Amino acid sequence: MYQLTEKEFKDLRDFIYEYAGINLTDQKRALVVGRLQKVLSREGFSSFAEYYNYVRADKSGKAVEELINRISTNHTFFFREKAHFDYLHSTVLPEITERIARSGKKDLRLWCAAAATGEEPYTLAMVLREFFGSQYPQWQAGMLATDISTQALATAQRALYPDERMTHTPPGLRNKYFQRLGPDQWAVREELKRDVIYRRFNLMSTRWPFKGKFHIVFCRNVMIYFDQVTRSRLAKMFHEFMQPGGYFFIGHSETLGRDDCPFEYVMPAVYRKVV
Repeated sequence: MYQLTEKEFKDLRDFIYEYAGINLTDQKRALVVGRLQKVLSREGFSSFAEYYNYVRADKSGKAVEELINRISTNHTFFFREKAHFDYLHSTVLPEITERIARSGKKDLRLWCAAAATGEEPYTLAMVLREFFGSQYPQWQAGMLATDISTQALATAQRALYPDERMTHTPPGLRNKYFQRLGPDQWAVREELKRDVIYRRFNLMSTRWPFKGKFHIVFCRNVMIYFDQVTRSRLAKMFHEFMQPGGYFFIGHSETLGRDDCPFEYVMPAVYRKVV
């Protein structure tokens, strides 16, 4: 096993924080060793210092991409933290779509900003289809789903999932939106796949490229990896790119704080941009 010195850990930690905003505490040192030692062995590096210098010098971006893929955690499942989806269906969508309909446009903009392997955006797509029913084709209600990990996005676009990811999916929705391909494998049906547009995006980017503003943003279970300074900066960025009255969802184990939060607090892990 490769040994990770204090300086090597600090160099890697600082670089990962600068690039992806992920705040690796001292308790994550063993995780760094466990997830990177196979890369060092495969590429023939003699130390973490040599690997770090390689990542910094690689102009193609592939080395840092693999580093972030290895470090970031993407475990999730369909209908995770189900209360959010219930609230979205019962309260948020009726309120927002009524307001949009009055404008005559029927254009609903939704962003899943930490898409991981696709379970969350596909869950949101199911909720949208169930809410609109037969009216769905009359709405521009597609969804942008982004993540920093190309590996996770590739899994999302393949849209093939094992039984364990499906445990919390209601049987009626599972049968409607998925196809059983064989033992321990489910495929998202094509009509649902077409509802989601996947793009790679780093939330640490200083300039966000979005032309329009979003009515609903989900950024769940990623803020937990950021320090308070980063969370505050991101909250302000999300606020800027949301419509007045729009809803912002984070994970139940996360908080934006109350002091300088630009959003109105609605309930645990749910915020709103004041009209």
